[in-house]
Amino acid sequence: MGIFDFLSGQFIDVIHWTDETRDTMVWRFEREGHEIKYGAKLTVREGQAAVFVHEGQLADVFTPGLYMLETNNMPIMTSLQHWDHGFKSPFKSEIYFVNTTRFNDLKWGTKNPIIARDPEFGPVRLRAFGTYSVRVSDPARFLTEIVGTDGEFTMDEISFQIRNIIVQAFSRTLASSGIPVLDMAANTRELGQLVGKEIEAQIAEYGLAMPELYIENISLPPAVEAVMDKRTSMGVVGNLNEYMQFQAAEALGRDGAGGAAMQTGLGAGLGMSMAQAATAQAGPWGARPAATAAPVAPPPPPVEKVWHIAENGATSGPFSKAAMGRKASEGNLGRDSMVWTPGQDGWQRAEDVAELAQLFTVMPPPPPPPAP
Repeated sequence: MGIFDFLSGQFIDVIHWTDETRDTMVWRFEREGHEIKYGAKLTVREGQAAVFVHEGQLADVFTPGLYMLETNNMPIMTSLQHWDHGFKSPFKSEIYFVNTTRFNDLKWGTKNPIIARDPEFGPVRLRAFGTYSVRVSDPARFLTEIVGTDGEFTMDEISFQIRNIIVQAFSRTLASSGIPVLDMAANTRELGQLVGKEIEAQIAEYGLAMPELYIENISLPPAVEAVMDKRTSMGVVGNLNEYMQFQAAEALGRDGAGGAAMQTGLGAGLGMSMAQAATAQAGPWGARPAATAAPVAPPPPPVEKVWHIAENGATSGPFSKAAMGRKASEGNLGRDSMVWTPGQDGWQRAEDVAELAQLFTVMPPPPPPPAP
């Protein structure tokens, strides 16, 4: 090293920082073994802030601009103790550059399911994930509360803590929102805004702000989703008996040869049954017995219909027709009440269902006249 290189390294005239990493939040200006010259130029670019630390004390914060490090534009630093040179000789201070731009597309998610009470399904377990953005709003507070003496602080070093704050706030907000599970997909924006307001004050203590928070998905456990898919399929099928008859007819006619063989086998079986019945009636010598054939078992009794009632976003039931009649007489079931029974195409008003309409049309006879 030549004498001129040695002398030029003792005094730094230009102080600046350019970042190409896209994840560095704080970078300390490397001045080890160097001194800052009085009158040096400090360049703070847009999206940056420069924090001066002298003898362990935070001295000043510079916003974007070009500064000459002189006494008249550093009023806070000149008031520090042991500052007796008045910038007339080189001085040593630590300079931290803070990135104040947004850090976008950061991920968050629930590590364990959140238990919430749904008005329709009862207790449910939910998972959620999304993205957020964060930026430094108070460089001095961020440096003292989070960074400390770290010479190069990246977003990864604090993202885990922020994710924990988001998940905690999301759990509280979701449990107190009262939004049904089936309606959460339509309210993710409102939920995200509520969570953002919930954690705004907490992350401000770190000198941070969260401009955006998005909830991309809220999901149920796979087993519950499978049951909901079956329930949706039942609603699409409609009348289950008609659907089973259609499936059977389609299976018979799906393959030409196979369908013909199945029909032939059915015909042969039917013919054998008829022959056996005729033989039994004629008897062993061809004579018709006097006694009649064994009685045929009666068909099974019809299945009684049951109904469900929807009111104020919640369902109740099932109720038999007798129970529905009692509710109608007590005033708990009206013509406009929404009801549903298996095989029915969606919810309908009670007076539009033939089996229930008669509950509102049959009126009791007039009371007898009073006794004389």
